[in-house]
Amino acid sequence: MSDAPRRRNLVSLWLIAVLTTAPVAASYLIYYFWQPGRTVNYGDLIGPHVLPDATLKLMDGTAFRLSELRGKWVLAMIDDASCDARCEKKLIYMRQLRLTQGKNSDRIERLWLVRGEGIPAAAATAREDGARVARADVALLRQFPAPGAAPEHIYVIDPLGNLMMRFPRDPDPRLMIKDLARLLKASQVG
Repeated sequence: MSDAPRRRNLVSLWLIAVLTTAPVAASYLIYYFWQPGRTVNYGDLIGPHVLPDATLKLMDGTAFRLSELRGKWVLAMIDDASCDARCEKKLIYMRQLRLTQGKNSDRIERLWLVRGEGIPAAAATAREDGARVARADVALLRQFPAPGAAPEHIYVIDPLGNLMMRFPRDPDPRLMIKDLARLLKASQVG
């Protein structure tokens, strides 16, 4: 065999090797050396962890388990029974956030975890038609991570019971709507 066909075969072999290894090498380079500067989500993603199936008490005294909300997306907040202006604002945001999802609003539940003693005022709970208001124990409240205090945030629990997102203090409702719409669109569960 002459040198010309041998060179052509060798060039072809190198070309095949480069074409097959280039995507793998590029993926490693992108993964380890190129960090995107901005993410799409507004809320802070939390490394998902399953919340314990705690037994809580609703304000009317009936027992309630977190597992009853499985299969639904849950907007959750933690606050005192006295419910100051910030608390009321979070309740309004959760209600409006659910309503803005239109036909998907039935896939969303709302949960107010009351910490400490006392019973929320009737006016605060009446406005929240359909929201569950339950007294939370300290062990459950420790499951909600926050850079400051947990009552400053609205949390998202996925249909499998994983705590997975936290909205910042004084959030932008338009961006919250977009995050929730994206989650509902991408989710095959709940």
